[in-house]
Amino acid sequence: MKIQVLGSGCPTCKKLYELTKQAVQEAGFKEQVEYLTGQKGIQKMIELGVMSSPALVIDGKPVMTGLADDIEKIKRHILQANDK
Repeated sequence: MKIQVLGSGCPTCKKLYELTKQAVQEAGFKEQVEYLTGQKGIQKMIELGVMSSPALVIDGKPVMTGLADDIEKIKRHILQANDK
């Protein structure tokens, strides 16, 4: 499973990245969370058609965009992606 957080590098993006790392750990997975910011993050968002930042992307599919401070919701997305 490939987990990415995309954004401009703002505090909201960093918060989603930190929460996602925590959610991965709490869910018992060993996957690394890739954090793409700045031009790389924005370019990837454009490629995926994501219009709000930050974005949580799992296996190349955006699963959450915008402010996300609900770690349980992040965990659910990770677990759902793992079940597929």
